[in-house]
Amino acid sequence: MMTQNKRLKSILLFATLILLIPLIAMQFSTEVNWSVFDFIIAGVLLFGTGFLLELVIRKVKTRQNRIVFFLIIIALLVLTWIELAVGLFGTPLAGS
Repeated sequence: MMTQNKRLKSILLFATLILLIPLIAMQFSTEVNWSVFDFIIAGVLLFGTGFLLELVIRKVKTRQNRIVFFLIIIALLVLTWIELAVGLFGTPLAGS
């Protein structure tokens, strides 16, 4: 039980640190211009991905299946992030 709580704390810390990068960058550059909505969406994506990975660790028993699920979850995160950032696929999510 202790390692599960430690992993959850690590997920929260890691996602928060990633969200601090644009927040700090906004203080020094006008090129980074995130709104509150951007931070909320990024937080949902990062925390959601972290918790999904934790769920896979807890529920999936074989290492090979864990790796497959990890790759799928990470790929979905990256593709969603890219779509929201630059509209790679031209969906309405990107505002095009």
